[in-house]
Amino acid sequence: MPDVERTVTVDKPIDRVWDYVTDFRSSEEWDPPTVRTDRTSGDGGVGTTYHNVSKFLGSEQEVTYEVVEHTRPTAGSPGRFVMHGDAGSIKLVDTITFTEEAAGRTSVTYHAEFIPDGTAAKLAAPVMPAALKVLGDKVAASLEERLQQL
Repeated sequence: MPDVERTVTVDKPIDRVWDYVTDFRSSEEWDPPTVRTDRTSGDGGVGTTYHNVSKFLGSEQEVTYEVVEHTRPTAGSPGRFVMHGDAGSIKLVDTITFTEEAAGRTSVTYHAEFIPDGTAAKLAAPVMPAALKVLGDKVAASLEERLQQL
C-alpha cells in the first residue's frame, strides 16, 4: 500500500501547533492539493467528520474524513491525531504525531496511507509512489512555512 511520511520541526509551542493542525479546516492553508475543507459534524474530537476537496494526479478528489483518534499531547507524551478517509476508490489513513522537542519547539510527523479499493485504483497503485514523494515534499514545505507563521 502506498504511503508518504514527512516530519517538520518548528520553533512554536506544541499547544499552538496542535490546535492549528487538528482543526483540519486549516489544511486549506498548509496542504497544497487541498481546495476546500469543511467540518460537517462534531467539535473536532473523535467522531468529527470533514469533507475535503483536493486536486491530485490531475483531477479533483472528494474525501470524507472521520477523526478516529484525538489524543492531545501532555508533558512527556506525544499527541496523536488520526483520521480515516474515504475517496471512493481509495481509502486513506492520516496519522499526525506531535512531539515537544524542547520548550517552544515542536516536531510534527504526518503519515498518510493510501489504500486502493477497486480495479482502477489498484492499477494506478504502481505509479503512486513517485507522485506521493513529490506531494510529501510539497506538503512538508508548506506545513513548515505555515507553522512558522503562527
